Amino acid sequence: MSENHRVGLALFILCIVGLKPSFILAATDASDTSALNYMFSAMNSPGQLSQWTSSSGGDPCGQNWKGVTCSDSRVTQIKLSGLGLSGSLGSALDKLTSVTEFDLSNNNLGGDLPYQLPPNLERLNLASNQFTGSAPYSVSQMTPLKYLNLAHNQLKQLSIDFTKLTSLSILDLSSNTLTGSLPNSMSSLTSAKSIYLQNNQFSGTIDVLATLPLENLNIANNQFTGWIPDSLKGINLQKDGNPLSSGPAPPPPPGTPPIHRSPTPKSGKGGSSSNNGDSSSSSSNDSNKSGIGAGGIAGIVISLLVVTAVIAFFLIKKRRSKKTASTDIERTDNINQPPPFTLASNDLHQENKAIQNPPLVETKKLDTSLSMNLRPPPAERHKSFDEDDSTPRKPIVTKKPAVVLPSNVKAYTVADLQIATNSFSVDDLLGEGTFGRVYRAQFDDGKVLAVKKIDSSALPTDTAADDFTEIVSKIACLDHENVTRLDGYCSEHGQHLVIYEFYRNGSLHDFLHLSEEESKPLIWNPRVKIALGTARALEYLHEVCSPSIVHKNIKSANILLDSELNPHLSDAGLASFLPTANELLNQNDEGYGAPEVSMSGQYSLKSDVYSFGVVMLELLTGRKPFDSTRSRSEQSLVRWATPQLHDIDALGKMVDPALKGLYPVKSLSRFADVIALCVQPEPEFRPPMSEVVQALVVLVQRANMSKRTVGVGSGSSGANDYM
Repeated sequence: MSENHRVGLALFILCIVGLKPSFILAATDASDTSALNYMFSAMNSPGQLSQWTSSSGGDPCGQNWKGVTCSDSRVTQIKLSGLGLSGSLGSALDKLTSVTEFDLSNNNLGGDLPYQLPPNLERLNLASNQFTGSAPYSVSQMTPLKYLNLAHNQLKQLSIDFTKLTSLSILDLSSNTLTGSLPNSMSSLTSAKSIYLQNNQFSGTIDVLATLPLENLNIANNQFTGWIPDSLKGINLQKDGNPLSSGPAPPPPPGTPPIHRSPTPKSGKGGSSSNNGDSSSSSSNDSNKSGIGAGGIAGIVISLLVVTAVIAFFLIKKRRSKKTASTDIERTDNINQPPPFTLASNDLHQENKAIQNPPLVETKKLDTSLSMNLRPPPAERHKSFDEDDSTPRKPIVTKKPAVVLPSNVKAYTVADLQIATNSFSVDDLLGEGTFGRVYRAQFDDGKVLAVKKIDSSALPTDTAADDFTEIVSKIACLDHENVTRLDGYCSEHGQHLVIYEFYRNGSLHDFLHLSEEESKPLIWNPRVKIALGTARALEYLHEVCSPSIVHKNIKSANILLDSELNPHLSDAGLASFLPTANELLNQNDEGYGAPEVSMSGQYSLKSDVYSFGVVMLELLTGRKPFDSTRSRSEQSLVRWATPQLHDIDALGKMVDPALKGLYPVKSLSRFADVIALCVQPEPEFRPPMSEVVQALVVLVQRANMSKRTVGVGSGSSGANDYM
């Protein structure tokens, strides 16, 4: 080989070696590449994004993908504003853990905003798109977030908890269809400079914003009511288009903390510490500036009156002790005769009206002492002020108002129920739960109901009938199509029973786990439908009922199915009102309990979400939450299944064999994504039920269930029909 050939070959080899890092070894982290591949596919593989690809591989950093900025091997910014992009965002963006700015504003992207957004964002801009549904709860965990813009979309619900967003400076939620009151957690936005809420349907007051260091606030064209807090009157405020109250705001009730951004002045002893910030009254301004509120002045005046009256009493008593006239003695002992110096209760009331907000406790004490001629209190605390009257006073007993039940809730007798259940025969036993046994009851008119006989361990037999009726009245108020309806109750002879609507198809537990039901297995669509209906029931208890109701006992045995396989959540509210419910539930954990419950014994909305995730796992796998017949590594369903939920191959092997492979792969994967969120070990990372409902609604819509109504949970459609 000639010298020239050798040199040429050497140069060729060097070129190959030199080029190797750029086209053989990818410069981008594999998880980032995978997330962008999925995102590109979800956006319908737009031609505007040159070099992007939906297939596995590609090199966003090494190939300089459009709109992508990298640092080392990690993607740090994605800026694709105004490119006419369509489709959705996909559900893998949470892998982009190094992305700090995500801007896809001014496009045509739509669908629900995904839970899976880059978790460590400082700037998130999705404005001017066509996103629907809810502002996702996952934003609540973005503690570095400084800028959030979701304006000009079609969002209907604000599911963000702002408690941790203390770095957020600019918040723009304008021009959506957001409803309801502003969440109390917005008071945590201690760095907020500008908030834009205009052109929505918000209602309630804006008091929650009063303490924020705002410079710009736009609330125009909403349904806000009440008054503008004084602390917000000095900023750039736009408020037209709201039914706000005009004129000076009324004074706050006694004890209300001041609403302004300056340090709170210390209240005088016995006085009220509340003030209105910039009060419309000049006199109240002056008193506030002096450091003594109106309540403080009232306390001082009243204290002086009391001291003066007591001194006068002692002087009078000393003077009278020197006299022997019987008339003087009679006057001293007669409590109806006013002393030389007295202030009647009515006079005191008039003076109190002139002095704003005296403390209620002090007023009561003063009225009592004055009505007894201001006699000094004896040494013994519980002795009467009137030392001459040794007759014991009867305590004042306030009669508890009678509990009024809805007209549709019937009071049954024990005799009625004994006849209907054949004296609570074993043949009519439907099941046994944490709080008692449930029996099938058939009445003379042909009506069939379910009777739950509450154990004495849950509700002692000496419980008063009125107390039990009060519990029943609370349960009777629950009204939702996916919550089991209460028909009546019985409280006689130490027995306490609740009577519910009866569902002939039994429980979800029966369908999934009893061998005799194998002839009519649930196909995929009814399983998603059952999950959605149950989620809606929990959303109602958590987010519609006020105060919120924690169910505490979510399990497949408490999900009853009607003839059309619609789910109905039973025992709703029961565990919240029974006195020993927590103790009993902790003794009977069947694999549904959240980790924090097993540690503390305390239940919450988030522990309900976890239990619901376990039920979804039952629907997915057909397995029980805890099964001691399996190998040790597979006994706990959550522990066994959770690591496999994001592995599509493993997921396929986990699916209930009763489905016989007839399920849509995409729907299965999204179903698993929701499960993974619900059963997270940290309660704060679990989504609210409203977000779970939205995700399941999408699955139901895509499954197009109306086309598959053959038999009970059976059908002839193949897997391709579910896409």
